[in-house]
Amino acid sequence: MFSINKIAAYMLAVVLLITAMLVAISIGTVSVPIFDIVKIIGAGLFGLSIEQVDPMYSNIVLNIRLPRVILAGLVGASLAIAGAAFQGLLRNPLADPYTLGVSSGASVGAVVTIFFNLSLPLIGKFTLPLFSIVCSFLTIFIVLLFSQRIDRSMKVETIILTGVIFSSFLSAFISLMIALTGEELRQIIGWLLGSVSMRGWDYIKIILPFFIIGSVLVLVNASELNALSFGEERAQHLGVNVQKRKLLILIAGSILTGAAVAVSGTIGFVGLVIPHLTRLLWGPDHRHLLPLSILTGSSFLILADLVARTIISPTELPIGVITSLIGAPVFAIILIGSKRKERRR
Repeated sequence: MFSINKIAAYMLAVVLLITAMLVAISIGTVSVPIFDIVKIIGAGLFGLSIEQVDPMYSNIVLNIRLPRVILAGLVGASLAIAGAAFQGLLRNPLADPYTLGVSSGASVGAVVTIFFNLSLPLIGKFTLPLFSIVCSFLTIFIVLLFSQRIDRSMKVETIILTGVIFSSFLSAFISLMIALTGEELRQIIGWLLGSVSMRGWDYIKIILPFFIIGSVLVLVNASELNALSFGEERAQHLGVNVQKRKLLILIAGSILTGAAVAVSGTIGFVGLVIPHLTRLLWGPDHRHLLPLSILTGSSFLILADLVARTIISPTELPIGVITSLIGAPVFAIILIGSKRKERRR
């Protein structure tokens, strides 16, 4: 299962993630030496002494930059693994939480929660991610239902086209909510542009349980995704309960997308580009593609957030702007390269 190439891929992905985290924590208005960062995090984890470290550095790392970096990493990992799962399930590199309308559905749930200032009893701060997840799942369910009505065979192209149509409709609904809003306008607009700024440890506590549940559900279906990539009929012959597995993967993708959108707003192209790039570099086997997408997606969004907050410092750009500026051209290059390879064959 683990060849030398795959072990090297995991080592490279882990090194990239650790490097991205250290660099993102280090760079800012106040630069923190990497050696001091290691000592501060080590003290937090293992109770080591940090007498020689400036208390200001400790406050910046533990209360501002570390939670921001971890949150960016979790959001990037969630969107990347959700994108990889949707692409594997639908056998199309254009499938991701955004083209399928899942992200727009999650956005509607979050905007409605903010607009009406909703807070359900017992769950409190989990109201926002819960509404996002429910709306994202309802959206993918409606998209599949309409796709089946349009085309009984539910071709991938039909599902994606239906997803794009619903995404446009839900975006119009969000615009209507913005037009009707008053005091919440700044909060909604800021949230829609995508950001992990000033979120703190509370937001990590919100996304973490959903990330774990969604990721585990996708990872345990890695072998089934491999079978489904050959087509549903072939997968059925191989003993896969296709309907059950499809439902589980769609639920998992909705959980991951809904939770990510709830804490960071809409951040595009991560779920589209990262799985595609990972597949090109290390192959289509979902047993490795999924965990490698988690690591790569996490690193990518951490670095994108670093660029967003430093490129025109002290002003911060929305992280969604950076991911789109990077993701769109990269995906275009990948797509052109893939088409050229197909022609050569």
